[in-house]
Amino acid sequence: MSLHVPPYPPPRYDGDGEISATLRKAETPADFEVGPVKYTYLATEKSTGGDFGLYRVDLGPQAGGPGPHFHKAMSESFFVLSGRIQLFDGRDWTVGEQGDYLYVPPGGIHGFGNQSDEPAAILMLFAPGAPREFYFEGLPKLGELTDDERREFFIRNDNFLV
Repeated sequence: MSLHVPPYPPPRYDGDGEISATLRKAETPADFEVGPVKYTYLATEKSTGGDFGLYRVDLGPQAGGPGPHFHKAMSESFFVLSGRIQLFDGRDWTVGEQGDYLYVPPGGIHGFGNQSDEPAAILMLFAPGAPREFYFEGLPKLGELTDDERREFFIRNDNFLV
């Protein structure tokens, strides 16, 4: 009996194994908090060598979120950990609940937010990795920017509003 295995990517490590894993305990405080939203930087573009970025986002009641937009350089995935999240797949808004998953390829129009009266939490995965923490931390300062500076902020952060 022969099992066909699709090809794997080429090896990127040529050793006999090493101690290099990192563990982030659940009780570690969020990395950035603004209003009713907490961002936990589980894996950044820097810590994964550009492979991916993984972020936990805790949204308080009625925290809202970004409207329809797309990215040119990366895919984005959403996994609902708890609560009810409004998810936009480019066609319709729907309610995502615990265990629901939305994948958005580069160029795919999407949006999300918490419109409920209860808190919610999601995992967001960006691939390849991008320095999204700079985007998250820049959002509260948008009101201080001119229209041109705001437009440049979004372009530099691969965020194109629809």
